[in-house]
Amino acid sequence: MTDSHRIQTVEQLEALYGTPGGTSLVKVSGTITPEYRALIEASPFCALATSGPEGLDCSPRGDAHENGLSGLVRIVDEKTLMMPDRRGNNRIDSLRNIVRDPRIALLFLIPGSGTTLRINASAYLTADPDVLESFAVGQKPPRSVIVIKVEEVYFQCARAVVRADLWNPEKHVDVARLPTPGDVLATQSAGEVGGKPYDEEWPERASKTMW
Repeated sequence: MTDSHRIQTVEQLEALYGTPGGTSLVKVSGTITPEYRALIEASPFCALATSGPEGLDCSPRGDAHENGLSGLVRIVDEKTLMMPDRRGNNRIDSLRNIVRDPRIALLFLIPGSGTTLRINASAYLTADPDVLESFAVGQKPPRSVIVIKVEEVYFQCARAVVRADLWNPEKHVDVARLPTPGDVLATQSAGEVGGKPYDEEWPERASKTMW
């Protein structure tokens, strides 16, 4: 690979890829349409991308899914979503970024469907007690809720999911072949934390701190 082949301008990029098709442009909406609402409500998982002074961050977000509807986000109106910040590792990378730079992006996945949904938006955090309580699970409210103001929403075609064969159980990875979180922690800490005890204790610890 040589620098002579590096793409360095938008003009070079557009010359390589050409003009986007009409359907890839007309699908973009500035509001949550009924069709996009149905896709959002069916998704129990999304990736949340944020930006801050230290750089970029992308974190997984997932929530309960019952009777075909997800608790991942609440659709307040055609321009507004709310996403509770459920229990995690308290690094608050995404939240720290949102406080300093409101720009975010979301990519929703729907189990069994090749269609994904993308949202570009701005966001802020609220700790309003009434809002937090409205998202409580088992009397455990989140500590904050992300209020999302939609700027663009559009579906992404299924090619990536089809290529990955993502939902095919025959292609699921044998997790026994993978390093465990305990393995990673033990390596990173020179054996001070992690290891087999961490992995063995995780299911019970997670069940008590899921919400």
